[in-house]
Order: sequence, then structure tokens, then C-alpha cells
Amino acid sequence: MPRVKGGTVTRQRRKKIMKLAKGYRGAKHMQFKAASTQLFVSYKYAFRDRRRRKSEFRKLWIARINAAARQNDISYSKLMHGLKLAGVDMNRKMLADIAYNDSKTFAQLAETAKKALN
Repeated sequence: MPRVKGGTVTRQRRKKIMKLAKGYRGAKHMQFKAASTQLFVSYKYAFRDRRRRKSEFRKLWIARINAAARQNDISYSKLMHGLKLAGVDMNRKMLADIAYNDSKTFAQLAETAKKALN
């Protein structure tokens, strides 16, 4: 009985990996073993960083809100507490967008927070 060779199935599997590894540096785009190892690591990073991206954006929004808040003579934590007391239910993404694009509206929000704190 003849031995079983990979044939078209093996070639298709390897071609699929090599196609995904296009653009990688060095042997990682030419050699199957190096490419498949790198793809495994790349997918691991992609999975991790899809979750990490969310915290990175939150940090950015908080930094923008804090900078705008301090221009209006209030700290970030007092602003957020004041807005909560005033019943202004707005997420950090929207607040950061207002702080970045519309400083007059953000100043009004800051005043609302200051009044609620007093």
C-alpha cells in the first residue's frame, strides 16, 4: 500500500498561511514554519489589543476632559461629580468630543457642575 502524501490539501493549507503572512519581514513571509509561528503571535496580539484599545481611548478622553476642565478652573474629578449631582448623564466620549470641538458648550457644562457642587 502506498504512503499517503499531502498533495493539494497540504499545499492549499500552506498557501493560505503564506498569503496571510504577506508583508512580514525576513523569513516570516517566505518560510512556512516561521510564517505560521508569527501568525499565531500576531493573532494573539490582535486579540489582546482589541480589548486594550478600549482602555487607551478612555485614557485619551479623560485627558481631554481634564485639560478642558482645568481651563475652566475645575478638576476632572470635581467636574464629573458635579455633573452627576446636576443630573447630566453624559459619557466620557461625548464630553471629550465637546471639550475638543466646542469650548463654549463645555464651559457651560463646567458651570453647571460648579453650581451643583455648591
